[in-house]
Amino acid sequence: MIARSKTPTLQFLYVTLKHAFFSTNTQQKVPNLPTLSKIPAKYRPQAILQAQEVLTDYFHNTRSLPFTFAEYIGKNSRFSLLGLVSKVPFSRNLFPNSIQRFLRYHPINEFEFFFESIGVNHVEISPMLHLNKCFLCEDSKVFNAACALACFGFPWNKLGILFKREVSIFSKEPCELKERLSHFERYGFCSIAVIGICLAFPHVLGERSDFLDEIDMLFDDLKRVFLDFNLASCVEGNVDSWFEICRKIAIFYELGCEKGKIGELMGRNKSIFVDYSEELLAQKIGFFCRLDVRKEEVALLVLSKPEILSFDLEVRVISTVGFLKHFGLGVNKLKLTAQTYQYIMGRNRIANVPHILRSLDLSEWFFDRLKNGGHGLLGSYVIGSVEEFDEDYAEHLQKIQASRTPVYTLRKLDFLHGIGFGENKLTMKVLSKLHGPGVELQERFDCLLNGGVNFSTLCKMLTVAPKILNQKAEILEQKIKFLFQDMGLSQEELCAFPACLCYDLEKRIIPRCQFHRWLREQDWCPYEYSLASIVATSDKMFMARITDIHPDAPKKWFNSFLKENHSTSC
Repeated sequence: MIARSKTPTLQFLYVTLKHAFFSTNTQQKVPNLPTLSKIPAKYRPQAILQAQEVLTDYFHNTRSLPFTFAEYIGKNSRFSLLGLVSKVPFSRNLFPNSIQRFLRYHPINEFEFFFESIGVNHVEISPMLHLNKCFLCEDSKVFNAACALACFGFPWNKLGILFKREVSIFSKEPCELKERLSHFERYGFCSIAVIGICLAFPHVLGERSDFLDEIDMLFDDLKRVFLDFNLASCVEGNVDSWFEICRKIAIFYELGCEKGKIGELMGRNKSIFVDYSEELLAQKIGFFCRLDVRKEEVALLVLSKPEILSFDLEVRVISTVGFLKHFGLGVNKLKLTAQTYQYIMGRNRIANVPHILRSLDLSEWFFDRLKNGGHGLLGSYVIGSVEEFDEDYAEHLQKIQASRTPVYTLRKLDFLHGIGFGENKLTMKVLSKLHGPGVELQERFDCLLNGGVNFSTLCKMLTVAPKILNQKAEILEQKIKFLFQDMGLSQEELCAFPACLCYDLEKRIIPRCQFHRWLREQDWCPYEYSLASIVATSDKMFMARITDIHPDAPKKWFNSFLKENHSTSC
């Protein structure tokens, strides 16, 4: 009875791929358009068309741009255009004249219109603008490069993809760009294919000449895939189709595959690039990346065993013990796992398997099974009807669903399932002590991971002291940094007393830990006290202990450590 939810945030490759490849014009965040409250609603469409014509005329006749490019800018800079229109007093019959008069006495920043027209999101334009330049003729290299690319066939409104990912392209001379594009055509690709490739791999146009060997290796792979294995026959003859399929190929290089080495492997399994959308492909690859193995090995696994992508890796319900048994974990190891990691017992969704395995320190074992012929087991697993059904969990879940804020609590529960906790009584116990939205809990968990705490260790810590996640990520980051970097604490020591993270950093953790270290350095204290003894001891017990250690210790504590940290805190 898994609570319905989306897969937890992919902490590894998927987010990177999404930002790198899915930021097309239609998928960017659209800012709020300027309001045209001064123009009656029924005249607004006409006013916008008139403004586009005036703007095109401005760029062509006043600024002497070729008409084709002037029209591109005029018709593809809607946000900037509306900002201009909103400043001009409206007159039904004389509005075009009003805009012309406004442009005559109020110079516009032409780069703002240009960048928006080539596909850069308007909210991203401001940092790109020159401080002291507002006319395109003042930095003609950018415009000339755009014109050269457009003359080759690049869609004008997609040039922003190249600008954002490889800005050096727009500092090149037009003749240099034409020569580079002609070089790519000599591999046997048509101009449309070259455009799609360049949009997916902008660095091929921006790299210096001493990097051409790497570019040639990339094109060797692409030639092998598209021409030798005839993937080109599966691509429609337009730029968008070539761009889309090349983005899918680019995913595997982002994973770390070496250029010039995987062309044949991709060609033999070209169905990957035909049968799956780029987002679905990245999502399924992200499943295996969450095992925290080398990304290059994930890429090679998918390319060599493409049938693994056809398996349901999202909604199937599994029994943790049954799943491990299905993959061949030994009886004794299985029994020990069930005793040691009680929080992962019970049912869960298959989407959470990578984190279940990481919480058990079995992710590498599982990935080796997939690589060595066991990948079919991932598709053949079926849970039994009553396998590992926990009635206590089901009862608690019903209470949550009947409560006043079921969605809020279920999202916290989804967070726990996402990091490996199964449907069991212990999970519900931990849930009752967690405070904050599921998204924030995930951020705090990730903060501790990034701070150096092992995934498996952190899950164990939560079973003992779940309240460590009831504080802001910034505070957790400071505590982890002090304990690991400043004090040299080991993960094992922190895991032995995870509740240490619940104490105040400035008033408790720092002064006591530093004082204990000072006592050891002075040879006043012959014992290495545990973290719990240092931090958790009451003030009265603490003072009694340091008095026994050395008669001057209390005075040093008050004058140097306690007073100093109190002042810093204040």
